[in-house]
Amino acid sequence: MNIAKYPLRLALLALLGTFITACASAPPEPTVDFKSDYDFSPNKTISFMPNSGQVSGDLSGRYISDITRDRIDLAIRQVAEAKGYQFVDDAQQADVLLTWHLVGQDKTDVRTTNTGSSYGASYGRYGAYNRHSMYSCWSCGGTETTVRQYTQGTFIVDLIDPELQQSVWRSVIESKLKDNASQEQATYDQAANRILAALPGV
Repeated sequence: MNIAKYPLRLALLALLGTFITACASAPPEPTVDFKSDYDFSPNKTISFMPNSGQVSGDLSGRYISDITRDRIDLAIRQVAEAKGYQFVDDAQQADVLLTWHLVGQDKTDVRTTNTGSSYGASYGRYGAYNRHSMYSCWSCGGTETTVRQYTQGTFIVDLIDPELQQSVWRSVIESKLKDNASQEQATYDQAANRILAALPGV
């Protein structure tokens, strides 16, 4: 059995970096929900909740640096301001509040592949004469099982109405955490633009 383990580094970048990484598959899209009877139009000022930036699940024992949190907050703040909100430092003076939360779940991906054989591949061409030959030869090639351990990260952004004391808008995105993403602020900025694309503007 071939066992490969991916090292993990808890930074939101590790999660958000996967959103814009050039790869064969498209980056994951956020799932957005909101309070259908809520009027967003009066909201002009915005701030972070005091407890924003929480980490839970299988990530609760790992460390996010203040530098990482600052990059995340800056990226989110810039998107909110681009949508017309005035950012205020005092949460008590804000019409609405932003908060983000990262949840992790350790998972194991087990995949079994048929290794086959060159003999089986060539002999299988004569399946018209013996239609069972390809299957019997492939079974002679054996199988290989690969086990990969990874952490599934769920990043959640909530827009909170302080009077209602509840979320009125939420965006959620999921991805495997990786440790090979860039630490440039631009990476966080692009990720924040993706997850907050549907945030109601002023």
